[in-house]
Amino acid sequence: MALDEGVITKAIVKSYMEKLLSVVDLDVAIVGGGPSGLVAGYYLAKKGFHTALFEKRLSVGGGMWGGGMMFNQIVVQEEGKSVLDEFGVRTERFIENYYLADAVEAVTTIASRAVQAGLKVFNLISFEDVVVREGKVCGIVINWTSTLMAGIHVDPLTLKAKAVIDATGHDTEVVKVIEKKGERRLMTDTGKIVGEKAMWAELGEQKTLQNTREVYPGVFVCGMAANATFGSYRMGPIFGGMLLSGKKVAEMVSERLKAR
Repeated sequence: MALDEGVITKAIVKSYMEKLLSVVDLDVAIVGGGPSGLVAGYYLAKKGFHTALFEKRLSVGGGMWGGGMMFNQIVVQEEGKSVLDEFGVRTERFIENYYLADAVEAVTTIASRAVQAGLKVFNLISFEDVVVREGKVCGIVINWTSTLMAGIHVDPLTLKAKAVIDATGHDTEVVKVIEKKGERRLMTDTGKIVGEKAMWAELGEQKTLQNTREVYPGVFVCGMAANATFGSYRMGPIFGGMLLSGKKVAEMVSERLKAR
């Protein structure tokens, strides 16, 4: 059967526009497609919340693709392994409480399961700003990553959201904008982003879960963005805390939305 290039174009443009229009009014907007953001999106979508994830890069998965120093193996502890088990990612015991997983299998499996659960994923789209009403964030502002990289002045678009999750890792992109433009202090000890500390895997993993919480009305942080916001340590290529943080923030946001 002959193929028509025009039909191919129409199919892509029409379906993409329908997907984009479907997320103009969201329950949850997740900014950042690393492991914590993908896991959060999976659990929220699975619970039936209208959830979309926006990743500025071409691919989702964040730093998990590269494992440690481009050795594409990752390590998780016992608790983190339980999340990989739920996604069907294979693991191998190294020694007690240390489990290995193939980084490529982990990223692709988690991303696939999240999309199949109903998460809408948009890559190559960057977060630019938040929408604030009466001191509460109620939406995000997005633009094409290529537009921002080129430095072209093109006005963005706005999406409504009942809750926003900053899963942008070390950069804390959402929280940085709120710190600059927000109408009140952040829910940190200083009222500002405290900043990421040096490497300490054990404490970094522990604090990732403790710091996974609301940082501003309507905005939650998870993964490395949580530690950078609240001033804790980085943990390097062990990813259990990231996975557990994504699951925890999904539970917190779910409870908040149910209580509305």
